[in-house]
Amino acid sequence: MHKPLVAALFALLSLSAHADDALLARPEVQDYLNQLSTSQGFDRADLDALFARIETKSNIVGILDKPSTSRPWYQFRENFIEKNRIIGGARFMRRYKSTLDEVAARYGVPAEVITSIIGCETLYGRNTGSFRVLDALTTIAFDYPRRADFFKNELTEFLLLAREEQEDPLSFMGSYAGAMGWPQFMPSSFRKYAVDWNGDHHRDIWGTPEDAIASVANFLVAHGWQKGGPIMQPANVGGDEIAGLLADKFNLHYTVGELMQKGVAPLAEADAKQQAVLFALETEPGFTRHYLGYANFYAITRYNRSTLYASAVTGLADAIRDAYAEEKDLAPPPTAKPQNTAKPVKQAKPAARRKG
Repeated sequence: MHKPLVAALFALLSLSAHADDALLARPEVQDYLNQLSTSQGFDRADLDALFARIETKSNIVGILDKPSTSRPWYQFRENFIEKNRIIGGARFMRRYKSTLDEVAARYGVPAEVITSIIGCETLYGRNTGSFRVLDALTTIAFDYPRRADFFKNELTEFLLLAREEQEDPLSFMGSYAGAMGWPQFMPSSFRKYAVDWNGDHHRDIWGTPEDAIASVANFLVAHGWQKGGPIMQPANVGGDEIAGLLADKFNLHYTVGELMQKGVAPLAEADAKQQAVLFALETEPGFTRHYLGYANFYAITRYNRSTLYASAVTGLADAIRDAYAEEKDLAPPPTAKPQNTAKPVKQAKPAARRKG
């Protein structure tokens, strides 16, 4: 049997539990804890002490139940490819230049792409989430049947990572869905792809930018990122097979040459042997353009399964790279013109001219 989670966790045994006694009384929770204790070597009494302090969050279920409405690209991009993220990204690249350069050399992922993902996810670490990860994962695992299996697995992964990192499970903060840190990794992604870049024996994606930067690059490489490869390019389309190709936009099933035989015409030179997907973006109201997404585009969609997201990461990365090169982040903010608050002096009316 493994040693206790961490000393901080087992100190909870001496604390008065104030949370959800009803949670521990639920048969499905009992079954889960029994299985976790048996399969992963956690002490059952310690798990009970931990789960007694979990607070399930009904507002998370409310968020998940809200119908998702997909905005068109011309609206979606405005939230990501905008001045604050662009200039903030250039500043991030300048501040962490040495780390970004070293990580790019190791993994082959450009600095602006890593920066863009962190910018899209958390605005460069500013908005990492206000929920305790353990509360969020437990709530969805046991109160949201549609995603229960996935989140029970993520809950197990989370408890394992807390043990591996020797940290109190109640100390981790994240999003309403349990995504964590600057890059918003789910627990399973953390355990597979998080990197201890600075060598302090902790994979700290919450407070160590170097670890967060390397972890993003490692994730992309693990999902097929190709050094120096293209991400996306526009194309024209025609023929009867386009609808089927668009429905298969998250899978690399065809090469560019095969897509060309099916009616896809790249608007610039393309390697016919490279794999690609076809996707569409509504660039203006009522106007759709088509694009080829290459292996690097596919890798970004593994981070977030959305062509809108991957397009936003790509567009923001390009804008950050240009702003950095042009040193726009170093320019002082514009100075507001002083306002004249003095009341205007009334001019005396000219004297009436006398006739004569």
